[in-house]
Amino acid sequence: MTKDQKNEIIEVLKGKFSQYNNFYITNTESLTVEQVNKLRGICFSKQVEMKVAKNTLIKKALETIDNERFSGIYESLNGVTALLFSENAKEPAMIISDFRDSSKTEKPVLKAAFIDGAVYTGNDQLSSLKELKSKQDLIGELIGLLQSPAKNVISGLNAGSKLAGIVKALEERGEPAEQAV
Repeated sequence: MTKDQKNEIIEVLKGKFSQYNNFYITNTESLTVEQVNKLRGICFSKQVEMKVAKNTLIKKALETIDNERFSGIYESLNGVTALLFSENAKEPAMIISDFRDSSKTEKPVLKAAFIDGAVYTGNDQLSSLKELKSKQDLIGELIGLLQSPAKNVISGLNAGSKLAGIVKALEERGEPAEQAV
């Protein structure tokens, strides 16, 4: 590979790392060509970009963007590396897990994940990453929580007006309000 080709790959990787806040570093070693193609197809259908690159080129791309920010990732750059880029932080974890289940294999292995500035290292983090909530999920929950007190106030006011209506009706019938309640 020429120096120009390497620089071109580094530039492509820099673009991907700058574009996405979330990426996973996996080991796809020992997967067959058929399995890798199946994994690529699943990623494509779920809007996850899969790139395979040399570890040294990945490291150079990360170092030129922000060496300090990505320093926790460098230890994971060994062996065969496939990168999964996604807007949705948990989608690659779901893809890896589902792929393993359907293929009855332990690959791909999660080496590390970079999620909105946080680094998760090791395959044991996969179950935690599958439970992450997306930004839209969190916003929906927050809106639900904010609406809840307003709904309670409105229902209380509605109940209060019904109670006032009952008291008024009892007064009009000529019965004392205290005895009716």
